[in-house]
Amino acid sequence: MSEHSEFIDPAVPPSGDGCAECDAVGGWWVHLRRCALCGHIGCCDDSLATHATRHYEASGHPIVQSFEPGEEWFWDYSTGDYAYGPALAPPDSHSAHLTTPGPADRLPADWREQLARNRGER
Repeated sequence: MSEHSEFIDPAVPPSGDGCAECDAVGGWWVHLRRCALCGHIGCCDDSLATHATRHYEASGHPIVQSFEPGEEWFWDYSTGDYAYGPALAPPDSHSAHLTTPGPADRLPADWREQLARNRGER
């Protein structure tokens, strides 16, 4: 595990309650990740759009924290390993009304099949 305090700002609140890019286009996600430096909320790598990873690639901000209820772990994209970090500004997860995956009202009927196709499964 790594600690890169220069890439963590505990005072910055999250950018919203869901993936910023998916919300902008009416998309959906599997899980959410929060950039520990700027607060950007993006969808995880199990999601079709992988916006959290794309944010890292575009910004160079390597540390994210899970934005799921009950999860406190950090991930360092630059090392591909878990990381340490302090408590971040609240809230520490998305709202309880958001489902995982979600949001429920945007999930297509074939969302499981879409994820399986995206992973190359049949």
